[in-house]
Order: sequence, then C-alpha cells, then structure tokens
Amino acid sequence: MKQQLLDYQISTDISLLDIYFIHDYLCRHSYWAAGIPEETVRRAIEGSLCFGVYWGGRQLGFARIISDYATFAYLADVFITPEFRGLGLSKALMAFIVEHPKLQGLRRWMLATADAHGLYEQFGFKALARPERIMEISRPDIYTRM
Repeated sequence: MKQQLLDYQISTDISLLDIYFIHDYLCRHSYWAAGIPEETVRRAIEGSLCFGVYWGGRQLGFARIISDYATFAYLADVFITPEFRGLGLSKALMAFIVEHPKLQGLRRWMLATADAHGLYEQFGFKALARPERIMEISRPDIYTRM
C-alpha cells in the first residue's frame, strides 16, 4: 500500500534541481531520451522552465516546458521515479504546471507520450484535431548514434 506524501514540494527553482538524478533517469530509464548525454540535459534545462518534485530533500520527479510564454508551450521530460508513483504526484505536478503564471493565455500546448494519455487528458490534452497540419523531423535514435 502506498501512502500520500503530504510534505512534498514542487518548485521552479533551478538551483534545487539534481542534474545527475535527472540525467540518470532520462538516460537510463526513459524511453524517449535513452542515452542522452549529460551536457544535452544541462542545455535543455538552461533553455526551459523546469519543475522539480521533492520530498524530504530528495528529488522525486521532473518536468520542463519549452515556451515563448505568449502563444505556445511544449511539455517535455515528465517523470516521477517508480517508487513514488501512484501517490498523486504526477497530477499535482501537472496542476502546478498548467496553473503557472507564465503559462497562462497560451494558444497551444503540446506534448508527446506513449503511455500517459489518461494523465494528460485530465488537464485538457487531446489527440491532434488536425494531424495533417502537424509535421516533424524525428530522430528517435539520435543519442545512441553519437
């Protein structure tokens, strides 16, 4: 049985982020950034609005937003470590993100997910209304080719 973590904290304070923890998770445990170099993670964090989830001084999760803060935001690298899943932290993190003052009034939010559609739907995300209008350059193995 899992217990609710009442004293968790969500913060955008970049000085609290544990870069080694974030890199380790993304590099070794995520399907979307397997093999990502630490320097790439650092650059991504520097160019994003980042959200850390903490409990007892330990980082448990992470997410980042890439945005112009006027019209568009892309949600990326969202995770809660496996041992702390099922406690409502993903929902709390998402609520914190969509309510953030810098992210209000945006025309479009986007994200990509293979397995968390149910979570994101609770916050208004839907499948593309007009997928024929969206194009991409996709390099899913870019970190393993380096």
